Amino acid sequence: MKFIHIADVHWGMSPDSDKPWSKERYQDIRDTFAKAVSQAKSLEANCLFISGDLFHRQPLARDLKEVNYLFSTIPEVHVVIIAGNHDRIRSNSALLSFSWAPNVSYLMGKELESVYFKEINTEVYGFSYHTPEIPENRLDHLKVPNNGRIHVLLGHGGDANHIPFDKGAMANLDFSYIAMGHIHRPEILLENRMAFAGSLEPLDKTESGQHGMMVGEINEVTRMVTSLKFIPMAKLQYISLAVNVTTATTNTELAMKITQEIQNRGPENIFRFRIRGMRDPDISFDLEMLSTRFKIMEIIDESEPQYDFSALFAEHPSDMIGFYIQALQKPEMSPVEKKALHYGINALLRTTDERS
Repeated sequence: MKFIHIADVHWGMSPDSDKPWSKERYQDIRDTFAKAVSQAKSLEANCLFISGDLFHRQPLARDLKEVNYLFSTIPEVHVVIIAGNHDRIRSNSALLSFSWAPNVSYLMGKELESVYFKEINTEVYGFSYHTPEIPENRLDHLKVPNNGRIHVLLGHGGDANHIPFDKGAMANLDFSYIAMGHIHRPEILLENRMAFAGSLEPLDKTESGQHGMMVGEINEVTRMVTSLKFIPMAKLQYISLAVNVTTATTNTELAMKITQEIQNRGPENIFRFRIRGMRDPDISFDLEMLSTRFKIMEIIDESEPQYDFSALFAEHPSDMIGFYIQALQKPEMSPVEKKALHYGINALLRTTDERS
């Protein structure tokens, strides 16, 4: 039995809503999901498992119709879905009255339920969220009958407020495969018997690394997973980089260095830079123009001006600059104290106010 396992699609989300590329990211989510659905057909998968948060929020009828159309294009694939905390089932949800394509099974109950596919001897279990949080451990004690079927569990959780569980206990469950959602970083656990698919597309700057889907196969005789691999699908990555500067680094040189880093890793990606090191006190880094050329989430300047405090004190022994250095400088200084000293001296050197 071949399967594709995805989760945390968040259809309808516009990541980085304050950035000019937000609409593009909205479309990326839709496009990558459509690609994952088409992969179920091209890879000849028997099942497509969606372990919660297919939608970013309560889906409207038009969202359901769009997604259902995609499922209708793979009629030979069994699609099994549970709701996560974002797209939880509500009393007025359009999900409750929606007519899915014949190949779609949505396990909407609060309690564990299942659907059985006789032709592949596979029973898929799961339950949906009806509240924003489920702080109870509801997974690692589940039992299934020893009836010769392939048993697959869909779950959505993994932190203190969303179905916490003990991984050791999960290893003792009688499921051939446990398809998890909620944690947005892909991870394979329990010797291929359990995995978090991760978010299909990265959804914010904290979700670095590759994102995509799990593809696996379960032997129909042994009912064990014989292969499981992560396949990258996302159109881009969030990349965090540190750029080091020296007292010789100019604003133009730094801009060129950052531009080269972006070109090397792909300008389609979204970047976050930290500038570190000691800079010339006369240099002020202004990189705003780079944000008009590339997808830059933020540039954090952690560089410090390299002052010769001994020379400054000798030059200003009895004014505010000298007093400030004498008050703050000491052999062992915390990062906060260093910043206070550097920023204070920087401000004092640039002011024309009375210093004594």
